[in-house]
This record gives sequence, structure tokens and C-alpha cells, in this order.
Amino acid sequence: MTWIIYLMFLTALLIAGVTITIAARRRRLEEANSMDQTLAACQSLLKLTNHLQQHRGMSTAWLAGDKGFILRLDRKAGEIEMAIPELRDVARNEGTKAHPCFTLNELELFQFNWTTLKEKLPALSVEQSIAQHSFLIDQLLHWLAAIGESRVEMLLGERSGRALVKNYTIRLPALTECLGQARALGMSVATKRGCSAVTRVRLMFLVARAEALLNQALEAAGDGQQAEKAMLAVQQMARVIRTRMLLSSGVTVAAQDYFELASVAIDQVFAWIAENAIQLRRSTVQRDHVTLEVHRA
Repeated sequence: MTWIIYLMFLTALLIAGVTITIAARRRRLEEANSMDQTLAACQSLLKLTNHLQQHRGMSTAWLAGDKGFILRLDRKAGEIEMAIPELRDVARNEGTKAHPCFTLNELELFQFNWTTLKEKLPALSVEQSIAQHSFLIDQLLHWLAAIGESRVEMLLGERSGRALVKNYTIRLPALTECLGQARALGMSVATKRGCSAVTRVRLMFLVARAEALLNQALEAAGDGQQAEKAMLAVQQMARVIRTRMLLSSGVTVAAQDYFELASVAIDQVFAWIAENAIQLRRSTVQRDHVTLEVHRA
């Protein structure tokens, strides 16, 4: 009789172990899929942010008198038109949650504001164009930060990984926007071959802010070759602004050259952001592997 009870006990333990293992594997798969979906949502926001930042820079040069940007401006507007619908599924999914990061109604308003900006662009001043583009970009960055805090951090579940999440959804995107505004203002300066006192102060502020954000990101999670590439590119852009735009000797950089230089710096930061996404996905996989091993033990 005793051996029967013992056998039943072992069988129950085996069934419980198998059940826990299956549940752990299912949860790991669900969280991996959820992390992939969340990072894909972030990527869609980042892509649209990049397009709008480029459109702002091209618009500034065009409104300042450089008509050579008109064809590229039209192509970039088309890319923005194609990128906005990618966020519909994200907004629809967020709308099912108790505290959505953004909704379909907000996305519709965003698209309306973008369409209005595009139609009114020829009649805007450089300052108005920059302000209205920046308003739209700030909205995207707000949504991105909300997803980072409410979705990515929750899925990661590790205090040690929060610095990486902050870099991915807040610090580095803010750095691209700081550089993007400097690109837009600098395009006006380079096209007009002159820098007003107000613009000079604004550029100096943007350069200082970009350097501060860069240092914060490097200190938080700045390991890797891509972080170094981004650092060097941002430093080069800052150096050109200080030495070829803001000195009393005048503006000595061409608009096209400056646009390419600034775009390289911004692209390197976006590449750093993409590397962060890979690291976040890898961290989730490693954490779930450790959890599964614990259950097996």
C-alpha cells in the first residue's frame, strides 16, 4: 500500500513539473511575441519621427531659398504618408488597454495636422515651419516614451535593463530631435549665409543640449561600437556648427554639405537606437531562459 501512495506522489510531482515547464514555455513565447510587437511599434514611431525630421530640414532650406530641395521634399512627404498608416494597428491595440499610450482618435488628429502642414507649407515662414514640424515630432516622442515606460519596461522586468529602455525610448530619440532641430536651423543659416543673434543663441543651446543627452546616454548604456560611432558623428556636427556657423568670420559651410553632415550624425544615433532594440530583445530571451532553467531545477 505504501509503495502505491509513493508512486502516486511521484506521478503528481512529475505532472506538476511538466505543467510548470509547459506554462513557462508558453509564457516565454507569449512575452517574446509581445516584446517583438512592442519593439515593432516603437520602430514605426521612430521611422516616422526620422521622416518628419528630414522633411523639416528640407522644408527649412526650401523656404530659405534653396529650390534644389523641392523634389526630395516631395518624395519625403510621400514616405510620411506611407508611414502613418503603419501606426493604425498599434493605436487600435493600445485602445483595448486600460491606459492606452495613444488612440486611433489621436492618430487621426495627428494625420490631420500633418496634412494641414503639408498644404500650408509654401505660405509658412522658416520659423513657422520648424515650429509646426516640431509640434508633430514632439507628439510622436511622447507616444514613444509612454510605450517605453508602460510596455517595454514591464516586459523586461529588470531594474538593470531600465537604463537601456530609457536610452531606447527617451534619451536617444530626444537626441535625434535636438540634432534634427539643429539641422533645420543650420539649413536656414547655411542657405542664407548669415546667422541672426536669435538663431545663434538657439543653435548654441541645441548643441549644448545634444552634448548633454549624448553624455547621459553614454553613461547609462553606452557600450559598443555603434555608440562610439554616434558619439564621433555628433561631436563632428557640433564642431562644424561652432566653427563654421557661429564665428564672427561668417558662415563657411554649404547648405547641402551641412545637411549631409547633420544627417549622418542623426542616422548614427538612429542606428544606435536600433542596436538597443536588439539588446532589449536579447535580454528578454536570456531572462526567460534563466526562468525556464529555474523551473526545471
